[in-house]
Amino acid sequence: MHNNKVLVHKDNRKNHCCLPGGRIEIGENSEETIKREIKEELGKEIEIIDYIATIENFFEMEGKKYHEFYFLYKVEFANDEDKKIDYTMHNVEGKEYLHYEWLDLDKIDTYNILPQCLKEILKNEKSPVHVINDDLKNAK
Repeated sequence: MHNNKVLVHKDNRKNHCCLPGGRIEIGENSEETIKREIKEELGKEIEIIDYIATIENFFEMEGKKYHEFYFLYKVEFANDEDKKIDYTMHNVEGKEYLHYEWLDLDKIDTYNILPQCLKEILKNEKSPVHVINDDLKNAK
């Protein structure tokens, strides 16, 4: 989050956006993961500022059911010049369908961001929190 905005990634093939991140590798902790993923996806170094939440997310996508864990951190770019970035960025790994944009936190309810519980977490001043988001149960 920076200047009352949050950075999300958008896959041009889908109709929603998500927070940047990725899968934890064997032997890696969640803090190391977000640092590695941002470096891989954006070519930027980050610093972890705060731990925000854990989300247990149950959902279905393309006919498959998933249970994933989100570890949310407030981070900022390590480089002072990078902290000035307010424009859309592109994936540096060659994934041309991915781009990264800043969403205004004051308008967070108007965006299709998944999981939906992120909206309340991002607006909430209290952290850390543990949230169970069960779209499978809600779909019944």
